[in-house]
Amino acid sequence: MSNGTDNVIEEGPERIAIVGMACRFPGAGDVDAFWRNLQGGVESISFFTPEELLEEGMGAAFMAHPDFVPAHGALEGADRFDAAFFELNPREAELMDPQQRLFLEQAWRALEHAGCDPETFPGPIGVFGGTNMNSYLLTYLGRFGGMTGDGLMNRIRSDKDFLATLVSYKLNLRGPSLTVQTACSTGLVAVHLACQSLLDYQCDAALAGGVSVTAPLRTGYLAGHGVSSPDGHTRAFDADGNGMVSGSGVGIVVLKRLSDALAAGDRIHGVILGSAINNDGSQKVGFSAPSVDGQIEVVALAHAVAGVEPETITCVEAHGTATPMGDPVEVAALTRAFDTPERGFCALGSVKTNIGHLDAAAGVAGLIKTVLAMEHAQIPPSLHFQKPNPRIDFAGSPFFVADRLLPWSPPRGVPRRAGVSSFGVGGTNAHVVLEEAPSSAPSVVTDGPELLVLSARSGDALERLTQDTATHLEANPDVSLADVAFTLTR
Repeated sequence: MSNGTDNVIEEGPERIAIVGMACRFPGAGDVDAFWRNLQGGVESISFFTPEELLEEGMGAAFMAHPDFVPAHGALEGADRFDAAFFELNPREAELMDPQQRLFLEQAWRALEHAGCDPETFPGPIGVFGGTNMNSYLLTYLGRFGGMTGDGLMNRIRSDKDFLATLVSYKLNLRGPSLTVQTACSTGLVAVHLACQSLLDYQCDAALAGGVSVTAPLRTGYLAGHGVSSPDGHTRAFDADGNGMVSGSGVGIVVLKRLSDALAAGDRIHGVILGSAINNDGSQKVGFSAPSVDGQIEVVALAHAVAGVEPETITCVEAHGTATPMGDPVEVAALTRAFDTPERGFCALGSVKTNIGHLDAAAGVAGLIKTVLAMEHAQIPPSLHFQKPNPRIDFAGSPFFVADRLLPWSPPRGVPRRAGVSSFGVGGTNAHVVLEEAPSSAPSVVTDGPELLVLSARSGDALERLTQDTATHLEANPDVSLADVAFTLTR
């Protein structure tokens, strides 16, 4: 959709195009389902019965604790994996951390979404991703007989060190391949590092993202100390906000230099104007505490790298953990980083209110949410916001909480721009500045039929792909069949 002016990228520093996206989040098996949930203000936190949790092996004494909350942003089907598709034997698949499985699957889907075939792509493709601790191994160690047998194979299938390189091996990707670990900011830090690799011409396309899966899939937690929500809901920036609930999920984006994406005729979903990372150092009350100064510096640096005035940014996807300390610190830091006398012009939200805190995948979840919002020219609601946290000075800031679905209409003549923040325990902060995709040339309109070439590993898979393609075309009648046919043959 248009904001009333054509967004044309002018000559200047090289930017980064987002040309593909793939995700599986609580309540959403793909990007389209995720957007429908965001648009509809759907909360995708699951609440479990005692019977369900006992079946998963959770202890009755633990569940009887007065602070126990039987809630999690659960990921349906995270225990399933098409091992044969990736030429893995059943034993390998059983040993394999579900986080590795999901990241590998979504890497494939992200490249498909980008219309990028690694076998014919003319340059190196990099992989940058991170994951959580392998709770699957800790939970089900006994099932594997103490992981006896090939020690190296056991390590490769269960250690986070091999998350990115496994994708490179299985998909034949020859660019830089590294696993990123910065706790909660991992996914967005991976995006930043991928951008730097592209700008340094170390690769010509890059996969970047994060994954987090908790085992068992149905679980709960002990609330307390304002970090974990006492009722299973995340109330970011609200007076009743008292912590977050965790969730499982995976998100990956495909990035290219904007000039290359334009030359190739890629569908561009959004543009990264600039990004920055830093660390808080020791100037804060504790290792896990947030820092106003660290957050100010990373946001201001991202603005400087992007070369934009803060007044042109009309949406910020915040870290937004709903903790008594974290939310006030974040808004205070954003206000100082924006450094403008203008008030109340920038919408603020947190995807954690929808799907929980996805830890290593949290930052990329916020990025994908924001890119989808730009594409649809709508700002999704941040849930459970009733009354502002009294420790946050919204009246003296550029921000307001988007508590309902809003049209995204920036000032005339300015493209839609947004910021995305992600802050990790231990102090590594990341911020990305986004802009809506530039105007593309009109698609070629043809009167005659088009041949849609589909392929799959089996007859059943081909039938599903055929149905999925037909469903997509029915839901998007304005899509050019010529474009679809071109992409399917790349």
